[in-house]
Amino acid sequence: MSTLNARTDERLTQLEIKISYTEDLLDTLNALVANQQDQIDLLLREVARLRQQDPAQGAVGQHVPGDELPPHY
Repeated sequence: MSTLNARTDERLTQLEIKISYTEDLLDTLNALVANQQDQIDLLLREVARLRQQDPAQGAVGQHVPGDELPPHY
């Protein structure tokens, strides 16, 4: 019966190790997702700010491809 207990203990130990690695991975992924969400929020605010810019200000230095002739002309 001690062999059965030893095998059970070994299996439990292996499961505990796997759970520990899984929890660590989950924490890492959660931090990554939170960081990405912060970046998305920042980009959304920047896009909203750019959309609210005065069109006259936005046109300065703006390149419109249709305004120039192709190189073969």
